[in-house]
Amino acid sequence: MSNYGVVLALAVIILFGWLRYDNFLGTFNVMSVLRYNSMFALISLGMCFVIMTGGIDLSVGATAAMSSVVAAHASHYGLMPGLLAGFGAGVIVGVINGLIVTRLQIMPFVATLATMLAAGGMALLLAGNQSIPASYATSFTWLGQGNILGFPVPALIAVLAFIAGSYVLNFTSAGRTVLAIGGNEDAAQLMGLPVNKILMLTYVACGALAGLAGVILAAQFGAGQPIEGKGWELFAIAAVVVGGTLLTGGAGSVGATLAGVLLMGVLFTILNFENGKGWISLSAYWQSVVRGLFLLVVIMLQARLARKRSVGATVSAA
Repeated sequence: MSNYGVVLALAVIILFGWLRYDNFLGTFNVMSVLRYNSMFALISLGMCFVIMTGGIDLSVGATAAMSSVVAAHASHYGLMPGLLAGFGAGVIVGVINGLIVTRLQIMPFVATLATMLAAGGMALLLAGNQSIPASYATSFTWLGQGNILGFPVPALIAVLAFIAGSYVLNFTSAGRTVLAIGGNEDAAQLMGLPVNKILMLTYVACGALAGLAGVILAAQFGAGQPIEGKGWELFAIAAVVVGGTLLTGGAGSVGATLAGVLLMGVLFTILNFENGKGWISLSAYWQSVVRGLFLLVVIMLQARLARKRSVGATVSAA
């Protein structure tokens, strides 16, 4: 129901925009939405797997910002050095998160809160508290601004990542172990599943995807942005939860997470179009208000569904 609900909501809101605004489904607007939201899609994919294990990663926004700065510095040596440097920075943060959670047995919330602060500070240190220009002399900016057969390169990267994520979740033992850990970690341990190994890989993958989002950020805007990732973790959590993934872990969908990202992206696009009509005048700060209210409503619905399931299970047992 959660998966179908987010797809239905996305279809309704797209229909509303198409009927109300001129050129809402025009090529330029559609491609712009896909290009910009590809960064959020990548961090939401990583967050989806982490939340399915029953954990959370608050560091993805700061990691993306730090990776964008690292990528911008390395972009002067070419596309691949910029890509690998930013991606590698994300992997390092993911490894640190994984080690803290699996080896030190620190709660994911506390562990990733610490790395969020550290990565945010490192981004400012590496950038000298300013934007770092990326190289236009190399082909690095093509990663964020280029097209392949008219389709934005960042969106293509996100699509490929989601295809890979869907395959891992639905057709591999690692994906089943992720769900088992979220359902009951102790039971997964007793079953002999490689819990710590999968948790480690999950956090590394989440950091790597955040690093890739940072690379796209630097390439798309032509500069490393040390403070741009602020609040991205909230967008990712909201998109994952809207997509039906339970915050308690054990259930989730990669495809529905993508629908959640698109739903939130289209919703904010509609707010921008509405500003253009002059009926309302909302600043960019209202996006955070809308995002918070949206997340609150979805969590309330999840809690209600969970109570119904619990009551149903009790009645069945009786």
